[in-house]
Amino acid sequence: MRLPLQHVAHVRSGDKGNTSNVTVIAYEPDLYPYLKDQLTAEAFRAFYAGMVTGPVSRYAVDHLGVLNFVAEGALGGGVSRSLCLDNYGKALSAALLGFPLDIPDRLANRLRNHHPASEESTAEESPV
Repeated sequence: MRLPLQHVAHVRSGDKGNTSNVTVIAYEPDLYPYLKDQLTAEAFRAFYAGMVTGPVSRYAVDHLGVLNFVAEGALGGGVSRSLCLDNYGKALSAALLGFPLDIPDRLANRLRNHHPASEESTAEESPV
């Protein structure tokens, strides 16, 4: 099934200068391999096409089920320099909750707040 990341993981974020740090934490260990396989640094950068202008590094902390992304050139020159208030780290991480993931049906009982009938159309659209 294809659904938004919000059912698989939660996010935390921070920003410093023109760099955003987004951490993605899987809700369940069984979901982490799918998250790790699909949410690559390249997929992260592509999701924010036009917003993240620098390189994206991904750091996996497998024993904790965590992916940490460091996105350079993500804040329009820096939070205090940018006129685009949506480019704060928190806004970027909130948008990432809409990243579409493919998860096997057999793991449906591991998902958070998943209502299959209402999710099919929203997983296809990027909120950014």
